Amino acid sequence: MASNWEQLTLEAAGVALIDCDHRTPPAAPSGFPYVTIPQLDEGRLRLTNARRISEENFVEWTRRAKPQPYDVVLSRRTNPGVTAFVESGMEFALGQNLVLLRADGRRVDPRFLRWLVRGSEWWEQIGKFLNVGAVFDSLRCADVPKFELNLPPLPEQRAIAHILGTLDDKIELNRRMNETLEAMARALFKSWFVDFDPVRAKAEGRDPGLPPALADLFPSEFEDSELGEIPAGWAVKPIGDLAVVVGGSTPSTKDPRYWEGGTHHWATPKDLSGLAVPILLDTERQITDQGLAQISSGLLPPGTVLLSSRAPIGYLAVAEVPVAINQGFFAMKPRPGVSNHYLLRWASAAKENILSRANGSTFLEISKSNFRPIPVVVPSGPVMHAFDNQLRLLYERVVSAERESRTLAKLRDTLLPKLISGELRVPDAQRLVGAAV
Repeated sequence: MASNWEQLTLEAAGVALIDCDHRTPPAAPSGFPYVTIPQLDEGRLRLTNARRISEENFVEWTRRAKPQPYDVVLSRRTNPGVTAFVESGMEFALGQNLVLLRADGRRVDPRFLRWLVRGSEWWEQIGKFLNVGAVFDSLRCADVPKFELNLPPLPEQRAIAHILGTLDDKIELNRRMNETLEAMARALFKSWFVDFDPVRAKAEGRDPGLPPALADLFPSEFEDSELGEIPAGWAVKPIGDLAVVVGGSTPSTKDPRYWEGGTHHWATPKDLSGLAVPILLDTERQITDQGLAQISSGLLPPGTVLLSSRAPIGYLAVAEVPVAINQGFFAMKPRPGVSNHYLLRWASAAKENILSRANGSTFLEISKSNFRPIPVVVPSGPVMHAFDNQLRLLYERVVSAERESRTLAKLRDTLLPKLISGELRVPDAQRLVGAAV
């Protein structure tokens, strides 16, 4: 620790703990977010999926703890020690087992607090004061103000907050951009291949709103099929005609020859569970050449669409790296003339249909024999090609942003403990960040 740093308890540093209302308000169809532990995600609050409460209950539940910008939300149970900061403009009520930490600015800059509670010393204090229970571990409100942490002078705190915030803000900007691009991709698939908007517009004598060369690719009438009305000249085929569908397996985990020093990506549904966008860039585990030889489907090429077939069904991603898979997946390798983006979007849109064909007493699973016959509306070759061109432009932007975010996140997570502990000083960190953004 530098000589001008102080070791203080949170209480002595002017960081107050504000407890939540311990009751649970009734849910409402609309209104204000009621934040619970699942809304804490990588240091940020995700309010989109929070349940809602009425304005009346919002007023009641924020009398005791009304979040302010740069407050930190702390989980005391389930994931004790996990935190997220409150961004400007956020309005929400605090759920059970959450508390607010609020810096008064005298010893701790409010913008620095969000990083102070993510360093290694913070987690050392969590371990010191954690109450280990039979059902779940927890922190007592009375103990948190006793946490002792090292604090740099306020100017250095502000500089550290700026450095880490710059990286985090760029990651968040990429996430929001990718979220928008993903929504655009889903909307385009639905418009062309679920609602048949261009065909419907032409059939009714309306402008389909597409460039003439693109609009000319779509027919102007419908015909009957086993799936109901579809555009004239299109077809209904089983998904097995559009993609080679294969499964995977797990080499014996007791045999080190299959795992030690592995260089081939090997995916499980867990690798897809936390993806912000349906792109697989890496896997938690790798296998050796000998391990790969134990998997009949081998190493799948980039561009393969992965779909989890159990526990749960429906995780999706396009592999951006060669990858082998375990038994919890189907891999769809597109046949000639078929867009992998079409397969990905179809599988997302057809999730309920896929689930309806699953069975199992312990957990739902869909077999390849039940999956391959699922009927799919297949557009003409030119329309398939045009869709692929449209989606590929979006997809390349998403992949580029996701790669950049991973690089920035790695740099942020490397710098954070070193800056918070004083191991790395601000000028050195500024040079590293300046080269990265």
